[in-house]
Amino acid sequence: MRLQETFSEHTRDLAIARGSSSSYLDNPEEKVKNIRKQLDSNSDREKLDAMKRLIALISKGRNVSEFFAQVVKNVASHNLEIRKLVYIYLLRYAEQEPDLALLSINTFQKDLSDPNPLIRAMALRVLSGIRVPMIGSIVVLAIKKCAADISPYVRKAAALAIPKCYSLDSSHQPELINIISTLLRDRSPLAVGSVAIAFDVVCPTRLDLLHQHYRRLCRTLIDVDEWGQVDLLHLLIRYARTMLPRPTATSQADGTPEVEIDNDLRLLLSSSEPLFQSQNPAVVIAVARVFYYLGPIHELPKIVAPLLRLLHSSPEIERVVLSYLVITSHSLSHVLAQSYTRLLVRADDMRQVKKDKVILLRAVITSDNYQSLLREFISYADDADDELVADAIQAIGYCARLVPEATQQCLTALMSFIQSKHDIIVTNAVLVLKSLVQIRLQRQQESEALSIPATYSPLTIISRLAYRIDDIRHPKARACVLWLVGQYASTAPSLENGGAPRASPTALVKLQIVTLAAKLLVLCPTDRTLGLLTRYVFTLARYDLNYDVRDRGRMLSALLSGVGSTLYDNSEDAYEDMGGVVLRREQVRMVLFEGKRGLSEDLAKEDDTGVPFGSLGAITGKTMLGDSYMPDWLERGTEPSLRDSPDDAPPPPVYAQTAQTSAVRFVGQSNRASPVVLTPTGGLSPSGSFVRQEDSKAPWMDLDKFYENTNDEEAEESESEESQEEEQSSGEEASTEEDDSEEEESDSGDDKRLLHTG
Repeated sequence: MRLQETFSEHTRDLAIARGSSSSYLDNPEEKVKNIRKQLDSNSDREKLDAMKRLIALISKGRNVSEFFAQVVKNVASHNLEIRKLVYIYLLRYAEQEPDLALLSINTFQKDLSDPNPLIRAMALRVLSGIRVPMIGSIVVLAIKKCAADISPYVRKAAALAIPKCYSLDSSHQPELINIISTLLRDRSPLAVGSVAIAFDVVCPTRLDLLHQHYRRLCRTLIDVDEWGQVDLLHLLIRYARTMLPRPTATSQADGTPEVEIDNDLRLLLSSSEPLFQSQNPAVVIAVARVFYYLGPIHELPKIVAPLLRLLHSSPEIERVVLSYLVITSHSLSHVLAQSYTRLLVRADDMRQVKKDKVILLRAVITSDNYQSLLREFISYADDADDELVADAIQAIGYCARLVPEATQQCLTALMSFIQSKHDIIVTNAVLVLKSLVQIRLQRQQESEALSIPATYSPLTIISRLAYRIDDIRHPKARACVLWLVGQYASTAPSLENGGAPRASPTALVKLQIVTLAAKLLVLCPTDRTLGLLTRYVFTLARYDLNYDVRDRGRMLSALLSGVGSTLYDNSEDAYEDMGGVVLRREQVRMVLFEGKRGLSEDLAKEDDTGVPFGSLGAITGKTMLGDSYMPDWLERGTEPSLRDSPDDAPPPPVYAQTAQTSAVRFVGQSNRASPVVLTPTGGLSPSGSFVRQEDSKAPWMDLDKFYENTNDEEAEESESEESQEEEQSSGEEASTEEDDSEEEESDSGDDKRLLHTG
């Protein structure tokens, strides 16, 4: 408004008035109250002004349904502009006021025959928007009439009205299917996309209706409007997965792999591939969905470059594209690794965008780029977003597992994170170190060589974690440290400061303390100090407020009943003898130590969660209404002859077309007195143009030879022309002699007749 006022102030002398359309957006209350009076006026100018103000108010989100009765009165106005605006208003409020809209239903039916196709289409839209089941038959008749309209815009409106009629009354499904079959034969690309929408709503399982139209729809795909292309591609994907055979990989005689693909499936892929260059992101994603679900494996990398092109369109599009790239990251990691610089996290990215980018960067780690990506992950650990910090530190641990050469650098970074002042960094570093320690110790037990220095050996890491137990405040991280000390105490009984560190009063930590005490007692049952400490811990657990802690203490004390007697020395605090089977020390040790995975998540989990590519659930992470899962491939597919149509017939040869054209011309000109020219089969054409013989198909190799041959041919032509002229002249002389003899005969005959009559 300030810019507008400044512009008006500076251009006042130039007599440049403010645009007339913008004045309708400024609607004071007194002008709004005057709208009712203007609609009841006899002046078309006032009615048009009132309707423009109503449409402006609708665009601003204001509810103007109170003027519905006055607007309906003008539905039959002779002014075309007023009728257009009235239809726009009725499209907005016809569902809210169905009874008042029924009053003008005759006008809508009359407008279905209006000369203007825009009026016919808008009349059908309003008629199908009236949510009254009793007019379902009228709407079906109107749709059937508009489906045969000469205007493709009206036929498109008919296709869009079919889902509305079906949701209003599903009993009209057979008639609507017949209309859809009629619209499928439409040659105009404008209406094809809307027909696909109607097909998915009314009869999504009647894919047999598409047999004879499949190839034509594939060829028409490039000419359909953008949003129609999206709907049509989704329909063709379902048809291909249901009716066409899956591409199969075979090997040639020399061992070269080869993929056999159906011709109809290849037609769909080749027809949709040019749409990768579309400016509409939805079309690009739809084509990527075609290649992801239908294309052979070696053509799947084609979807990467178009999707990466969309990353810089807008933040919203970037969010959607990254979600779909995450789905394909497991199978296209080698292709994405070549463009990993386009997936780096920016400071202004949304939280979910950062999370998806870290997942993609983790998926493209290789022995060639791990150093660059490791530096990126270390820098992400200083971000203010806690979720990004956690994902980055877990990605460092994944890098250490995937690339053995990066283990030392990853461990150095993780050990430095333990000294951080931020709890979230320390916690995630401890969790990742715990997983790495488990993996390294397992490999060590399997006699695998570890190419890391002693300062980063698993047992040294456990000792350093136990030493810094007081600096670790997060309950889950403290529980991990306690679990590591207890689990691997049997491997190194002399762990420095690895006994029972001081812990915080959290239920998760308490559970691990009780488990740690039981493990230490199993490893050293003859140590009286350790036995007294274990009894003290079990006594505290027996009277703890948490049910899980009490259950864990009761279970472990019963399990250790046959291991050490120090638990039951004090009869006052001793547990009651529950009876049952008493396990030996070796059996208890197997129960406590064997097959324990710990608390951290597995960092090698697959990124592909099974969410459909191109669905809304891939973005929201939830099951969304309308998401369609791909049907399974058929073993052989349907018979290809079912998809044959007259459009697939090969075009007639050129000479046949020329003959037909000349025949038509001859028939059309038969009444004219024109000479008939006969041309020899082996000679020149009537126009004298050069005709190359079949035996002279070799291309000219030299320009001089071309001119020499041309001169020779011209000389031959001149000789042939002279011979023809001589023959023609001799023929003329002979004809003159014959004419003279005929004249003499006729004269003699006349004389004889005269004598006879005399």
